[in-house]
Order: sequence, then structure tokens, then C-alpha cells
Amino acid sequence: MKYALKVRYIGKNYHGSQIQFENGVEIEKPTVQGTLEKAICTVTGDRITETNKRPIKTVFSGRTDRGVNSKGQVFHFRTDKHIVASKFVYSVNEILPPDISIRDMEAVDERFHAQKSALRRYYRYEFVNRKNKDAFDGDLPRVKYEINLDRMQKSLNYLIGEHDFSSFKSSGTLNPSTVCIIEKAECKQLGDDRVVIDIVGNRFLYNMVRTIVGTLLEIEGHNLPPEHMKEVLEAKDRRKAGQTASPYGLTLMKVDY
Repeated sequence: MKYALKVRYIGKNYHGSQIQFENGVEIEKPTVQGTLEKAICTVTGDRITETNKRPIKTVFSGRTDRGVNSKGQVFHFRTDKHIVASKFVYSVNEILPPDISIRDMEAVDERFHAQKSALRRYYRYEFVNRKNKDAFDGDLPRVKYEINLDRMQKSLNYLIGEHDFSSFKSSGTLNPSTVCIIEKAECKQLGDDRVVIDIVGNRFLYNMVRTIVGTLLEIEGHNLPPEHMKEVLEAKDRRKAGQTASPYGLTLMKVDY
């Protein structure tokens, strides 16, 4: 049977969501995927050996980098073991560390693929806009200069639609296609000093959201016109964009199918 589940995690203690390989050999670094697969194997009784280190293989909807969080990451896996969803979710969660949890398990059709079947992904970037730190800021980035939400929204509006996002991709992008469709790009204030940027698209390039945020903050920090975002987009040149923003403000919120 094939099963799909949601996994939530705080990414700061992991080297990204995906297991990493070098010359075909798994790199021994903690990842969300590796931790999750070991917990599932414990519950299903699948034995991990030197010759079969991954008897259960999970497939994620997409990769998130070290430090990036998730509230709506989706993955699937196959097993020939009989599973009762409620008991399975409870048992795996009892094994997982406090910063990873699973939920919403269901049997899916063989045609379902966590990555390839996804229609859109919703990311949120959050930061604190305040000069002084606060003990309860946690890992959120802090922007010390004043920002203008109206200007920021004008900058974001240039990203709506189907574009070549080469200017916003890092060199680690594996997929050669650089065209994405952005359905939504909005910023708003939460409370007195929290700012969130919501971006929804059919797909995202490596570090794309964080580079968009970095460019947005560069525009605000240097009082550039919002049209600068359009110039960066049309340049198709990573050197024209701003720095890649901290991963700690980014959360994968939801994946739609």
C-alpha cells in the first residue's frame, strides 16, 4: 500500500529535509527524512542493515534547506505491512524527537506522487521589524530599519504570473527549468512588529523565496524604487538580486494537490 502523510518540523537542528548523498553514499548528517524513516521502520518492524539502510523510503513534496520549518510538508511511502492509521501516527510520533511530528495519514492511489502530483506550494517568510531584540523572538530574523508595507507590496506585485526566475535561484538548483508561476505574493503586519510575506506558486527554485525576501529587504534598506524588483526579475542574473535571507524565517505552510 502507498500512504501519504503531512509532516511538521522545526528545521534548525537538521541539515535540510532530504537525505544527502555524495558519490552515491549517504552523508551521515541529521535530516528530517532520515529521522522520519528510522522512526517508521521501528513501528513497521523493517530492519535497517548495512546492506539495506533504507527499507522504508519516503518521498517528500520538495526539499527545504537547513533551518527552514514546515507546517504542511507532504510525503508518501510504501509498505506491505498492515497499518491502522491512528495507531501508526501515534506510535511514530512517540518515537520522533520533539521537533518533528506527523499527521493526516491516508491511503492513496498508486498514481499519487508527493512531489510530482503537487499543484502548488505555499511558503511564508516571517521576520521581526524592530531595532531591539526580545527574548521571545526565538530564531526569527530581525530587520532593524523601518519598512514600508505599501512599497513592499508594489515590489512583490511584479512577481505575480509566469516568469523566468533565474535571478532568484542559487547555484544548487538541480532542475534546469527556471520558469515558475506565482499565484500570490503578499506582505502584511502581524501585531506591532511582526511582518509576514506569503508566496504561493506551482514550484520554486533552490533558495528562491529567501532570495526574493533578500531582494525585497535590499529595496527597502536602500530606499530603491519598487520597480527595482522588476529590473532584477527581467535581468535573469543572480548577481542583480539581493542576499539570500536567513532560513530561520521561512516555513512551508501547505502543499495543494
